[in-house]
Amino acid sequence: MTQAATKPRQPELKTTLPGPRSQDIMARDKMHLSTSYMRPYPFVPDHGEGVWLTDVDGNTMLDFFAGIAVSTTGHAHPHVVKAVQEQIGKFTHVCLTDYPQEITTSLAERLVKHVERPLADGSTEKWRVFFSNSGAEAVEAAVKLARNHTGRQHIISTMGSFHGRTYGAITLTGSKTKYKRGFGPLLPAVSHVPYPNPFRPPLGSTPETCGQAVIDHIEGLFVGILPADEVAAIIVEPMQGEGGYIVPPADFLPKLRQLCDKHGILLIYDEVQAGMGRTGKMFSYQHFGNGGQDCQPDIITSAKGIASGMPLGALLAKESVMTWPVGSHGSTYGGNPVAAAAAHATLDLLEGQVQHPGCGASLMENAAQVGAYIMAELKKMQAEFPFLGDVRGEGLFIGMEFVQPDGTPDGALRDRASMRMFEKGLLNLDCGEAVIRISPPLILTREDAETGLGIMREALAELAG
Repeated sequence: MTQAATKPRQPELKTTLPGPRSQDIMARDKMHLSTSYMRPYPFVPDHGEGVWLTDVDGNTMLDFFAGIAVSTTGHAHPHVVKAVQEQIGKFTHVCLTDYPQEITTSLAERLVKHVERPLADGSTEKWRVFFSNSGAEAVEAAVKLARNHTGRQHIISTMGSFHGRTYGAITLTGSKTKYKRGFGPLLPAVSHVPYPNPFRPPLGSTPETCGQAVIDHIEGLFVGILPADEVAAIIVEPMQGEGGYIVPPADFLPKLRQLCDKHGILLIYDEVQAGMGRTGKMFSYQHFGNGGQDCQPDIITSAKGIASGMPLGALLAKESVMTWPVGSHGSTYGGNPVAAAAAHATLDLLEGQVQHPGCGASLMENAAQVGAYIMAELKKMQAEFPFLGDVRGEGLFIGMEFVQPDGTPDGALRDRASMRMFEKGLLNLDCGEAVIRISPPLILTREDAETGLGIMREALAELAG
């Protein structure tokens, strides 16, 4: 006897959002917490399971943003929960700056295996790791290391970028002025150049030539404005997150690598949002330049999805670059053993040592396959709804940009679409001027993706109505 197919799970809304308990907590939150918190959606989570989150009023929502690309393995994944519980039963803190620990040593060994490569002489390019608590701290460490190693000061970043909210990180950030207004003076010796966005090509270029146009622009700076021999590093998101989930042209990162080599400049990749398997590869730069071989960075910053929601960041750097002296940098909590245990469990699932039901050999493979399905379906919606100007991304790192009839960004329409999706039970988040980002947990199945896409189509059809 053939078993009937299981009906895909749907959001369950028991109250109007927000419900009474949520309203109470939100009122108390507004009274006692920092005025800097944004609170774009009236949702107060109580518990989660997989790709589903339930609020304090019993409303269950499908999670399509994973806490800003953080909850790699979904909510309360049993393998991660077990690893965290076991480590808490041993010890929660000793301080990695002062005492080596096996759990962080082995974690570093696992991370560098994803970036180390064979060299022409037959040896292997060695990397080292510094652990922090967050992506912003990893970025701060990258700037310190680059300046210390090169003896130079200047850092070049890109427009539209997001690197964090600490002082150095917001100086590098180029996405929103509100992150900087009223906080100056910021870090000195920082410049910004355009990011090569094929949908909105900068510098009078075309989608095909925008990567080269940015390279030429940087070289132009070196002629009359900024001495190349005073530039310590160029920091770039291989796929830009906050700026709009933008994938650059294929030639950009290899040419940027060549430019840095030409001038003795370090190349830093900020992989905080797009890294850790989200794009279908461990790091997003590995989609370019012969699997990353032709655009290998000198330094990588990682966080967000590295530990399934536990606070952990990592600075990865070539051994030849990580030359700062003993005691020059440290962190009391960085590399916390409980967070490291969660990172080990996350890597187990990403790499496929542990398989998640219904997600193929590994979560990286699942991200690639389910992401390709979502992209194909969104392309169909793009053909149906003219206000969807662009759909782009890799794996489960996807952006959909809303436009006005003349092609300019339509942030107001994006906001209405995002709220309607939320009201129908889909947790999502915006980015850029007019983009909804799709960054669900990497355990998202095709069936749950279908549910989310159905909600999105309903909301878009209402807007087109």
